Amino acid sequence: MPAINVNGVRLFYTLTGDAGPPLVLVHGSWADRSDWELVLPALAQRFRVLAYDRRGHSQSQRVPGQGSVDEDAADLAALIEALDLAPAHVAGLSSGGSIALRLATRRPDLLRSVSAQEPPLFGLLAHDPDHGPMMQELMAQIQTVAARLAAGDTEGGARQFVEEIALGPGAWAQLPPEEKQLLLSNASTFLDETRDPELFTIDLAALAEFSRPVLLTHGDQSHPSFAPVVAKLATSLPGAGVRVFAGSGHLPMVTHPAEYVA
Repeated sequence: MPAINVNGVRLFYTLTGDAGPPLVLVHGSWADRSDWELVLPALAQRFRVLAYDRRGHSQSQRVPGQGSVDEDAADLAALIEALDLAPAHVAGLSSGGSIALRLATRRPDLLRSVSAQEPPLFGLLAHDPDHGPMMQELMAQIQTVAARLAAGDTEGGARQFVEEIALGPGAWAQLPPEEKQLLLSNASTFLDETRDPELFTIDLAALAEFSRPVLLTHGDQSHPSFAPVVAKLATSLPGAGVRVFAGSGHLPMVTHPAEYVA
């Protein structure tokens, strides 16, 4: 698998499809480019598809020191430029969606469109009278997960994240062993992400300046925090489309791949 050095870090990637406009897929926390395996074949019929491991995830390089979502956005920009993919459609899952939206505020010239599935921008509603208590409770849960990881309880922290935030009660036991190992191997990078003060927020005024197409999505079976975040983002992007995946949770590209591709 090819790799490229950008911003002082070595990133591994795949580039699939011979024709069509470029589409870059940005995975979420704990995971890697395998998030997209079930949708890649169909997407590659229409697009030239780049999927990569973000810095600190799986095969891509981990660098010492505190990381940030700004670094991830800079890596995404550098990849698009280095591989001559600009302007590209960019689709992001979870924190990958936050990264894609952040790039829209910094380098809109690199983008044709953005699709974001459940970006965890809970800080946007932390002081909202209706949703603030839920958002604050959720961010406290994430910090509890981080504390478990910092204390060395990697499996306990991963299980708590999966069952209380990402996928729901009982989900850990249903994960295949290789999926559990993937989460455990990337747990240290998630811990690093939780220490970034920008993790849960974005500049809405800057985002409102982005004039190209945006699609915001969430599942109707997901944690209840995601739908209000999507609605909040939609108010700052009046032209954005909003799509709800019926019967899906956080990972429609895994559970409902045909609907996600469409």
